[in-house]
Amino acid sequence: MTSADHLHCSYIACVPAVTVRDVPDETRNTLASRAARNGQSLQEYLRASLIEMAEQPDIDELLNRVRQRKAASGSMLDAEAILGHRSADHR
Repeated sequence: MTSADHLHCSYIACVPAVTVRDVPDETRNTLASRAARNGQSLQEYLRASLIEMAEQPDIDELLNRVRQRKAASGSMLDAEAILGHRSADHR
């Protein structure tokens, strides 16, 4: 085995793989079509989509951030007051 082969094998062994089973044909075809329109393989498209999805906070993370910011700022405004200020800014 050459050093290049060893590096390749080591890299593959360290990269986690994800397998998704029971994907409906229509779903797979839709995703493959989107990938092709972007000039990507299905794997490239799904990888990019998963990374983008993971970068976005889920609802629990988002609510936790809001609670932390509210606690840090000491804000006591209720939702009605906040929406009133927002409406005033758009006039």
